[in-house]
Amino acid sequence: MKVIFDIQHLYYLPQYLPVIDALKAHNTEIELVGYKTDDEDLNRIIESALNETKLTIKIVHNWQDALAHYLAQKADWLVFGNAVADLEQLHTVSKTVLMQHGVGPKSCYYDVSKNPTTVRFVEGEKRLSNLQAMFPNGNFVDSGYAKLDPAINRSSLSISLSSLGLDESKPTILYAPTFYPSSIELFSANFASDYADYNVILKPHFFSLTKHRYSKQKAILESWAASDNVYLARVDEYNLLEFMAISDVMLSDASSAIFEFAALNKPVIWCDFYKLRWGYRGIFSFRFKKRIDESIEVFNELCDRAANYQELYELVKNAVKNPHIKQSIRKQICDEYVGKLDGKSAERICDYLISH
Repeated sequence: MKVIFDIQHLYYLPQYLPVIDALKAHNTEIELVGYKTDDEDLNRIIESALNETKLTIKIVHNWQDALAHYLAQKADWLVFGNAVADLEQLHTVSKTVLMQHGVGPKSCYYDVSKNPTTVRFVEGEKRLSNLQAMFPNGNFVDSGYAKLDPAINRSSLSISLSSLGLDESKPTILYAPTFYPSSIELFSANFASDYADYNVILKPHFFSLTKHRYSKQKAILESWAASDNVYLARVDEYNLLEFMAISDVMLSDASSAIFEFAALNKPVIWCDFYKLRWGYRGIFSFRFKKRIDESIEVFNELCDRAANYQELYELVKNAVKNPHIKQSIRKQICDEYVGKLDGKSAERICDYLISH
């Protein structure tokens, strides 16, 4: 059996890796396909990360190159991390998989199934029932979220606070904002000094560090990183899970990372304040609501909510002191939105691919 993984962006790789490891045990032929960008430094990072897997890799220039390659290869399965075009053509030679690259509240979580792949692996009964209602002809399988398997099984996680130059004796905050809508621009310029008694790990979305459109976000992050108590993850440190494992509390906004951290039974503070583009404000606020699906309301139950930067400090202090306060609700919600947390999601996906 041959399986090809389509890696449109490097941050798709962490959710693929546990499945790849499971497939290796069955002597599966595996290939990774990455995409060139306009940034040569980023291209080197992408190629290096893919080469580290010691698998067959191919770098393409664009989707048309990828499509031609897939049609020629005729793999048993093509695995995608986002919506994909030309499915009718692809299905003449291969079966297709969607493993959506995040489990967050953006409406695109559902929209990507408008064009159905052969199968979509989903996370939890709530998401499964929603997708089945929206797309009754789709094939959805509740596998759980494979990306979390290494953290649950405590495998393949290698970094430590000391290796990042941080103080092992301090509690650690992980700030993991998304790129849009983001809270980064509404944080204080003094964020690092305000939290001098904590380690602060900054793990922004890949786009905040690589896209020119978000260069202001990058500048803010780099200014905080000048402080000794702050570590800004490099672009090549693409696996958020590594940083989750060594952190005590997470701050985030409209990001799937909230569900991921809560699934590890750790406290999350929801930064419910965002820098919105003009086209999303005032009378156009419906566009923002459309971008974010109804599950963002679940954040109110799952997290401690901060309506502005000033409210964060006491919430962080309390979360570090009392990390188990929302333990039962975390489990209940994560069962619905993240699915089975038994460390065997990748095995279930692997078993399905082999048997179908």
